[in-house]
Amino acid sequence: MAKEQGTSIIAQNRKARHDYSIEDKYEVGLVLTGTEVKSLRMGRASLAESFITIDRRGEIWLEGANIPEYLNGTWNNHAPKRKRKLLLHSEQIAKLARQIEAKGYTIIPLSLYFKDGRVKAEIALARGKKEYDKRQALREAQDKREALREMRYANMR
Repeated sequence: MAKEQGTSIIAQNRKARHDYSIEDKYEVGLVLTGTEVKSLRMGRASLAESFITIDRRGEIWLEGANIPEYLNGTWNNHAPKRKRKLLLHSEQIAKLARQIEAKGYTIIPLSLYFKDGRVKAEIALARGKKEYDKRQALREAQDKREALREMRYANMR
């Protein structure tokens, strides 16, 4: 059987980019069971209410991510919202833990994707935006869209 190449996105956390300002991104692996991978291959996952925690032992966990049960699974199926361990170097985990405690940052998942046949997650060190920052970002995006629209109409004439 040929080995898979490239990347394909399974799920994205679109609201994260709206609610947080992203400082630093990391690509991490996930510890999954067989039925979870099969469910992900069907494109069934949600990161809407998920978050990331670091425990006392220096392990990093993805919590609240919804990977529905595999439809053809047996009694050995997985729990849809269980804690999933993330794979990251211990130095990087220690660095993230220091930044979370010292500066008021948080760690959020941005996306789940397949990379060369393996499930990866993109996580980010982020800081929450205030309400006025969110409105300002929406206003800037709307102004940019309007400017592009005007340029397109001007070029058509």
